[in-house]
Amino acid sequence: MNATLEILGITVPIYLTIALGYVCTRMGLFAKAEMQVFGRFTLQLALPALLFNALSQRSVAEILNLNYLLAYALGSLLVIGLGLWWARKVLGQSLSYSSMMAMGMSCPNSGFVGYPIILLSFGPVAGVALALNMVVENFLLLPLLLAIADAQGQPGQWKSVLLQTLKNVLSNPMIWGVVAGFAFSLSGLQMPAPVARTVDLFAQSSAVLALFVIGGSLVGLQARGLQGTVLPIALGKLVLHPLAMWAVLVWLVPIADPALRAAALLTGAMPMLGIFTILYQRHGHSTVSAAALLVTTVLSFFTLSALLWLLQVHPV
Repeated sequence: MNATLEILGITVPIYLTIALGYVCTRMGLFAKAEMQVFGRFTLQLALPALLFNALSQRSVAEILNLNYLLAYALGSLLVIGLGLWWARKVLGQSLSYSSMMAMGMSCPNSGFVGYPIILLSFGPVAGVALALNMVVENFLLLPLLLAIADAQGQPGQWKSVLLQTLKNVLSNPMIWGVVAGFAFSLSGLQMPAPVARTVDLFAQSSAVLALFVIGGSLVGLQARGLQGTVLPIALGKLVLHPLAMWAVLVWLVPIADPALRAAALLTGAMPMLGIFTILYQRHGHSTVSAAALLVTTVLSFFTLSALLWLLQVHPV
């Protein structure tokens, strides 16, 4: 009973905050367009400040965990491969649709959902895990999947897609938060107290704002009549991805730090990234991707609670 209450003490506040964002937006206290403003603040200021804080206060040797990067990349690529195979060979779908399914199964919401849950579960290691996740997601997973989506019927276009994706990565404030954090860690400098407190204020705002934005962005999304398409994506994200991460961690790439090991496994179990629907709007898959985002986010409360319980009973 105590273990169950402890787990609910982690997950319930997270999903209550998401629910509050949904209710406030549904009731009209905030317009859905305002969620985009909150989201931009979180992505461009709060999360970069969080990443800078997490990295600048640790040594590079403590941060740059190559086994974590390799394990996360391998586990996610395995799921991408299985997702693409299922969509192409079993369902007979197009490359862009297959890419959408594979992204839904393999790209978690590391910043808006993953960071708060890992923070409440394992403390300060959450910032390091988020930074490492950002590197893999922005330099490997997203460029690969977007290139596949845009490659259909247009030979050679994948090169321009990769170039545009690289430009997007380099303009991403979260990546610059990671770079600045590494640079500051290497320099050995100390920030003046007023500057450090200012950065802390922005960093501390990231968790609650991120969750609130997720809830508000779910308003208006529907899953009616799409269960046959949406459920495989949800199962792939919430069951297959953490299983793949577990297999990689146990058999291929062990991570010595138990907290980082658990963070890698939990990352695989998060719902898909919040911009999932936006990325596939221009391919005509906005309805399916929005429904998948809604269903996966709701179901993740139960699957994440179960996984946290398992991690207490049987640590990975």
